[in-house]
Amino acid sequence: MYPKIALASASPRRRELLQQLGVEFDLISASIDESVLPNETAAAYVSRLALQKAQAGAAKIANALPVLGSDTSVVVDNKILGKPTDYADFLAMMQLLSGRQHQVMTAVAIVSPSQTLQALAITDVFFREISEAEMADYWLTKEPCDKAGGYGIQGLAGKFVEKIHGSYSAVVGLPLCETDRLLQQLSR
Repeated sequence: MYPKIALASASPRRRELLQQLGVEFDLISASIDESVLPNETAAAYVSRLALQKAQAGAAKIANALPVLGSDTSVVVDNKILGKPTDYADFLAMMQLLSGRQHQVMTAVAIVSPSQTLQALAITDVFFREISEAEMADYWLTKEPCDKAGGYGIQGLAGKFVEKIHGSYSAVVGLPLCETDRLLQQLSR
């Protein structure tokens, strides 16, 4: 159904989600500078990084496989929350997110020799109030350390989520509906 692709990501969650779609893929590494540019919006930022990851991956492989890149950011008050650098950074993030709505933006880009395709999924996530003790306990699990915004909805932090409007899989790290659409376009 889908063409074989290369995935330019080290994320185990993205691998699992692609497998869920039934996509056959090879893994490649694609290191890029993930700095936010001056005056760059969160949507432009994640879209740029997804495209740069796909392009960096495509530059590394000699075959003509399409390369998929993706990036996810947690955004609150127009501020992009990356992966926490330490406990203080994590605590500041959780305090910002506690008891309110934020957005998770996940961009997908596919680069092939003949096409460049992109999509962006924006999901509203609503957190309940989280006590400082719960925050500390969650940090001790080490789960937040490698996740944008300091949490993984598919893990222990799922208990903090009151509701979402949008794509659950996008919050995990790869919007399945949008990815399917791009792969369908690619196979035409």
